[in-house]
Amino acid sequence: METPAPTDTGNAVADDPQARALLQRAFESTARWQPDFRGFSADLLVNTNGHHVSGTVVVKGPQDVMVQLPDEAIQKWAQEQIGMIAVHRAPRKFEESDGKHRLTLEAGTGHPLGQRLDLHGGDMQSFYRIKDDRITQINRKSPRVAFTINVEESSRTQDRKQLTTKYTVYYCAPQDGKLRNVESFTDTHLRVGTSDLPATRRIISYENGEVTVRTMTFENHKLLA
Repeated sequence: METPAPTDTGNAVADDPQARALLQRAFESTARWQPDFRGFSADLLVNTNGHHVSGTVVVKGPQDVMVQLPDEAIQKWAQEQIGMIAVHRAPRKFEESDGKHRLTLEAGTGHPLGQRLDLHGGDMQSFYRIKDDRITQINRKSPRVAFTINVEESSRTQDRKQLTTKYTVYYCAPQDGKLRNVESFTDTHLRVGTSDLPATRRIISYENGEVTVRTMTFENHKLLA
């Protein structure tokens, strides 16, 4: 699991070649759609605490996702969720994403989730943990938002790449670190041609004293020509 990182503007910290090599290996082991991937369409079913709505989705890229559902609020939510899936799976180069930053490693490798790797520059304080050439934790903090993503499970694709199947996001108040919300994501995927497409996503969230369970089910996938 990844999230986009801000552009590097920091100049005070020297780049660590060992940190760069470690993060690049993790980046290159992560499953993404092919550079010539043109998108897909599918039927979509959304279940919110037992309330079902069905429609369609067309994904052409991270900024080109169209969801059609009869409920406007659920449609907006689904479009945002699928848009984030497309962001994480879209093809890109290391130098165009995390590789833009100055990178350093924290001493010590005893943490259960692996060694800490800091990204310097931009508007967010970001660091990862990496273990066995996989990003196992993502941390970001700004004056407006702070969150930690723990990657719990992944599968290996036919291309021998790592594809995240379960992760949990902890949202905190950046000022005092108090927990605001927790979301647990569980994904499955379907191989269509040479592409691994979303098959299901379940999100269990807790916010304002209430637990909400939502699922998205994708069926009848078709690759766009």
